[in-house]
Amino acid sequence: MPITSINPTIGEKLKDFSAFNDAEIEKRLSRADRAFLRYRRKRFAKRAQLMMTVASLLHAEKDELARVITLEMGKLFRAALEEIEKCARACRFYAENGERFLEDEVAQTDAARSYVR
Repeated sequence: MPITSINPTIGEKLKDFSAFNDAEIEKRLSRADRAFLRYRRKRFAKRAQLMMTVASLLHAEKDELARVITLEMGKLFRAALEEIEKCARACRFYAENGERFLEDEVAQTDAARSYVR
């Protein structure tokens, strides 16, 4: 059964998408899991670089992305632009601060060493 994308403003059909079967869903979940396991071993500097790249791409493509959001979700163009900028800011924020957020936090206890991860 296809999944239909409809322009919420005028009710016009934009496109039909084929639904994934169970095997295709499992294949994509497995691929995502492998990517997660691979990227979690990357140094944070590399992950931060990737997040900054995403922020730059969001900024560079913001007009086209806002058009798609407006078409598919019915969001006002200005609101879609603001959402894209918010996402780009979040990527930059975590690229700049994420490593600190992920550091172990030492906890004072009677043990030789205690920390919260």
